[in-house]
This record gives sequence, structure tokens and C-alpha cells, in this order.
Amino acid sequence: RVGGEEVLAAAQPDHQWAALARADHAVRLVAAKHGDRIGAVQFAHRALRRLPPPERLAAPLRLLPEPLLRRGSLRLIEQVLAVPLADGRLDDFAGRRIGVEVTDLGLRWIVAIGERRVEVLDSSETAEATVRGTATDLLLLASRLEDADTLFFHRRLQLTGDVELGLALRNLLDQLPWESIPLALRIVLNRGARFARAARTAYRGTDG
Repeated sequence: RVGGEEVLAAAQPDHQWAALARADHAVRLVAAKHGDRIGAVQFAHRALRRLPPPERLAAPLRLLPEPLLRRGSLRLIEQVLAVPLADGRLDDFAGRRIGVEVTDLGLRWIVAIGERRVEVLDSSETAEATVRGTATDLLLLASRLEDADTLFFHRRLQLTGDVELGLALRNLLDQLPWESIPLALRIVLNRGARFARAARTAYRGTDG
């Protein structure tokens, strides 16, 4: 006769082998999924490297009528600044002119601040203070994926002219609640900035 303890002892190795087999299968599944994920990332990286850098878009953009670019930028600015314009927080800046230059796209806007309104002037007008940066870095600033202090410290953004005016306006915009910007625009800014940053990283082969 074989006792119960002997039966359990004999069956235990089988249970151990079954457990090991299940664990091995699970490890293989995880490794396969990890490999698929790495493959997808590598494919996306190679695809992004094939995209032209923003500098190559500068020439085609120059073919667009400037009034069309001004109207488009004005609509964007009005949506971003809708809340501070409506409640008068920008009234202290009335009559001042701020320039924005997208260095790699060769674009320049002059934003004139009025009472409860803004206007985008011809690029030939003079700005009192100007913010300069690449399209990617300006998008990262607008989407709040990177803060202004970091971008200015690393000289990825530059402020020229009336620095006091530029800093005062920047501080006011920093206090603007992100939720006050329309949801659709927040999504566009966030996804656009992430895509631009990923494309730059792939093109340069760096993390910046």
C-alpha cells in the first residue's frame, strides 16, 4: 500500500514542472510583446527620420499670402488669450507690440495689444520685445510641455528688445489656467508639440 503522503510526494514534482512551464510560457509572452513594442518604436523612429526638418518648409510657407498667415495666427492668439482679454488682464499692455519669430520656418508676427483685443500687424512693423525660437520649442512652450525658464536657460528661446515688457507678459501668461484654453486647441497643441519633439529627436538622434 502507498500512503497519502507518498502519493503527494510523488505528485509534487509534476506540479512543479507544470508551474515552471506556465511561468516559462508567461515569460515568453512578455518577451514577445516587448519585442513587438520595440519593433514598433524602431519603425516609428525610422519613419520620423524620413520627415523633412522644419527648415525645408520655410520656402513653401513664403509662397502663402502674408494676410492669410496673419488671419490664421490672429484666430489662434484670440483663442489662447480669450480669458485674459475678456477680463481686462491685458489692459495694462494696451498699445504695446510683441514680436514672435519662428526661426526655422522664417516666420515673424507682430502682435499689437489693445483694450480687450489684439491685432496681428505686418511683419515689417517694429516690435518692442521679440521672442525667438524654433517651431518645436515654441510649440513646447505653448503646449506647456516645457516651461519658459528651461527653454530660456538653455537658449532654445531668446527674448530681445524690451526685456522687462517681455518678462511681464510672460509672467501673466504663465498664470493663465491651462483649462481656460479651448479643449480642442489644447489637444492640438499637445499632440502637435509631442509629434514635433519626437520628429526632432529622431532626426537629430538625441533626446532634445
